[in-house]
Amino acid sequence: MKKAFFRFYAELNYFLPPRFQQITFPHSFNGRVSVKHLIESLGVPHSEVDLILVNGESVDFSYLVEDGDRVSVYPMFESIDISSVGRLRPFPLRETRFILDIHLGQLATYLRLFGFDTLYQNDFADDELAQISSREQRILLTKDRGLLKRNLVTHGYCIREEDPEQQLLEVIRRFDLRFGGNPPL
Repeated sequence: MKKAFFRFYAELNYFLPPRFQQITFPHSFNGRVSVKHLIESLGVPHSEVDLILVNGESVDFSYLVEDGDRVSVYPMFESIDISSVGRLRPFPLRETRFILDIHLGQLATYLRLFGFDTLYQNDFADDELAQISSREQRILLTKDRGLLKRNLVTHGYCIREEDPEQQLLEVIRRFDLRFGGNPPL
């Protein structure tokens, strides 16, 4: 049995059990396993991760974790340019555009009212959401962690709040947004 030591930062702790939040903890594994697999096995969707350091060096999701590795996992950086350190995403999005799952209809309405490019239909299947997100370079907003773990999803976010107005504020803060082209009066 091999063991690596993980530390998740900032809002990524939301996905972890309380006993693993805000600390470095050991995680055992067998065989040759990618860092992406281990991160998701701990409950954190890869689409929420923007930087992984293993023993102080930036790696991508395909890195095969070794016994004794120290893995630091960071959330998406919106206000800080980390491109020189290395991003996991194949490209940054130039436009902030969203696609939302069936559980976020009211949030979709609010995002549209504030002028954000928002795609929502209450009959999109999970496969369709992932495909559209990838094809149209849209950020997938959902409450379904499993959906964010799909390989096609490179830009996604798990909504934490329950109240639609609070969800709107959460999205605006998370993506450091300014009002879109048509803010309400």
